[in-house]
Amino acid sequence: MNQHEIVQKTTLLRRDGSLAECGWARHPYFAYRRDYVKGPLWLRLKEWDYYAILDEKAGFWCALTYSDLGYAGLFAVAYVDLTLGKAVQCDSIRLLSRHRSGLGTSSTDDGSSTYCDKDGKLTLTFIRRGDLRHIIFNAPDLVLPDGRRGLLGDFSLYQNREKESINIASSWAEDRKAFYLNEKVVGMRAVDGFIRRGGHKSDLSQDGALAILDWGRGRWTRENTWYWASATGVRDGKILGLNLGYGFSDRSSATENAFFIDDRLVKLGQVTFEYGSDLMKDWRMKDDEGRLDLVFTPCTPRTSRFNVLVILSDQKQYFGTFSGTLIDDDGSPVHLDGLCGFAEIVHNKW
Repeated sequence: MNQHEIVQKTTLLRRDGSLAECGWARHPYFAYRRDYVKGPLWLRLKEWDYYAILDEKAGFWCALTYSDLGYAGLFAVAYVDLTLGKAVQCDSIRLLSRHRSGLGTSSTDDGSSTYCDKDGKLTLTFIRRGDLRHIIFNAPDLVLPDGRRGLLGDFSLYQNREKESINIASSWAEDRKAFYLNEKVVGMRAVDGFIRRGGHKSDLSQDGALAILDWGRGRWTRENTWYWASATGVRDGKILGLNLGYGFSDRSSATENAFFIDDRLVKLGQVTFEYGSDLMKDWRMKDDEGRLDLVFTPCTPRTSRFNVLVILSDQKQYFGTFSGTLIDDDGSPVHLDGLCGFAEIVHNKW
């Protein structure tokens, strides 16, 4: 595995806008400054926080998107019913957001971001205080797959400072001032709070709900396709997690491929997804070192296509289960048996 690990805090960008050091880290060591980014920020700089919350006992995921592309802010609340195999979503857009949506420049600093749709159809609040991430959202008119109306959440996720996450800083070979900074936190526990679906309230901490965070900041090139998969769950008393991704930027110095056992990260090298024309059939996922051999079985599609003015986004996300074997650093096998997660293929012109 020829990858460069960053082991201490470092500046992300030089003053000319290029990456100071490409690589990956077990903690968010990269210090990001917007004023070092070169180019028209309202056009090229992309920032987002994305949470996926799994209540395996109740049989659903909630996916929350809070993003600012400069020329527009895109916000969404999605509900995925694993029992019925259906997903629904509420979207909102704020034109000319120009990175004034409240997203911070660090995933570790205390702070908050709030968005309220002018028509009241969607509200999102993300708060970071110490080891807790407090999430509040409301989509009062969203009709769920079972016919109930309204989706409301208010809960906290626990992320202790020792918990390892996968962090990468990469650039594009064709434009070294285009960069991607990303942290994926997999397997955060819900320690209090609820999600209410219509009149039914699920206690997330009692259900053992878990969450995944995708925290991204970057100056992107115009058109890209990415492949991403993630999963989490409790098996034999341990929180297991998975993050696999590739398809854009130069990953020769760092990939985001890793699996997690409780708070510990196990790094993987290059990974590829194998799938057919029917994306609802099994996918195969393997790495280049013989440490990863998984089958992803989709059960619920969540797809969308958005094409307005300068934005084209074709998203194909599938929720389902992962089964197979991973090899730990000591050579011992880790068996996944129906670990809940998702895999996606996304093509963007943005």
